[in-house]
Amino acid sequence: MTKIGTLYGLGVGPGDPELITVKAFRLLQQSPVVAYPKKRMGSKSYAHQIAEMYVQPQDKEMLGLVFPMTRDKEILEREWNKTVEIVWERLSEGKDVAFVTEGDPMFYSTFIHMMRVMHEEHPEVPVVTVPGVSSFLGAASRFNMPLADGDEQIGIIPATEDKEAMRKAIEDHDTVVFLKVAKVLPMIIGLLKEMGLADKAAVATKVTSSEEMVWTDMRELERAELSYLTLMVVKKG
Repeated sequence: MTKIGTLYGLGVGPGDPELITVKAFRLLQQSPVVAYPKKRMGSKSYAHQIAEMYVQPQDKEMLGLVFPMTRDKEILEREWNKTVEIVWERLSEGKDVAFVTEGDPMFYSTFIHMMRVMHEEHPEVPVVTVPGVSSFLGAASRFNMPLADGDEQIGIIPATEDKEAMRKAIEDHDTVVFLKVAKVLPMIIGLLKEMGLADKAAVATKVTSSEEMVWTDMRELERAELSYLTLMVVKKG
């Protein structure tokens, strides 16, 4: 009987290829199949770009997986099951599959759902995750801004249109990281002004990558159109 391959979830960092861990590098090189989230429009994700820097694509099966961008549960379930079966096909042949993901595989990652559905459909598959540097850690280094010191408390919050919930997050923590903030940026900047904290915030887009952009003056951002991969750090202290 063929031994089932291992599914590896490898965090490869927020964009800078040098932020990959030694362990993720080793497993990338060892795994015969490298799976990555594939964009429909053909451009390469950071994870794909980083993986290709550390392996010879001609020596591997580079397995691009398209993930549905919809809230329709029926479509999501159908497409996810298809994707998991594509990966299972390789695992059932005894091949290890290294699934690369930006940041960390256990932090708002596509891999979380991959792992969950694989457990449901094929519970015999061994799953191993390797932590990576998350974007908010990359941003803290870029800003030279300590996220938490001593007894300080930090909140990591997906930014939403719920202004009062965002206000409470700021009130309840010494530092708040707002993830995916671009879609509600004018509202958040207005809130910071109301709270007298506009000078306590910094924003980064595609942090640590070659396309990185950083702002520490919120006035420059009031009419900016930023990418999906944008975060804000608010530090009250």
